[in-house]
Amino acid sequence: MSSVPVATPNRALVAPVQRAASLVGIVFLLVGVLGFIPGITSNYDQMMAAGRDSGALLLGVFQVSILHNVVHLLFGVAGLAFARSARGARSYLIGGGVIYLVLWLYGLFLDPNSTANFIPFNNADNWLHLFLGIGMVVLGVALGRARTRAHTGAAV
Repeated sequence: MSSVPVATPNRALVAPVQRAASLVGIVFLLVGVLGFIPGITSNYDQMMAAGRDSGALLLGVFQVSILHNVVHLLFGVAGLAFARSARGARSYLIGGGVIYLVLWLYGLFLDPNSTANFIPFNNADNWLHLFLGIGMVVLGVALGRARTRAHTGAAV
């Protein structure tokens, strides 16, 4: 018996990797929107367009700016767009995960007071980037591989 989802006239075939990319995209959209809501973002009046001097903290923890929030929104839109195909979803999760791992490394070696901290990042952001990067890559590889096995009929 096959475990491959079957398309019906009323229900399109959606691979698990596509669902994962959609979910990640929705979370990024939510985070981007929440970054613009006073109360959810503390020190909202200290939010800057960009740069290390932005004092706004999403959930009182993660340093954000207008640019940072817009990046989250764009990442969310990209996730929903790439989730339209299994290949796109896999690419989004793995590619996006690699981007977040690079951001983690950037944040590790970045002096938080330097002008290079233009997005901005704080220590909480850096560690969140590590976990996001790992999680996205794992989802892309594991679910993308499962989709490939299902299409080729290879043994699990």
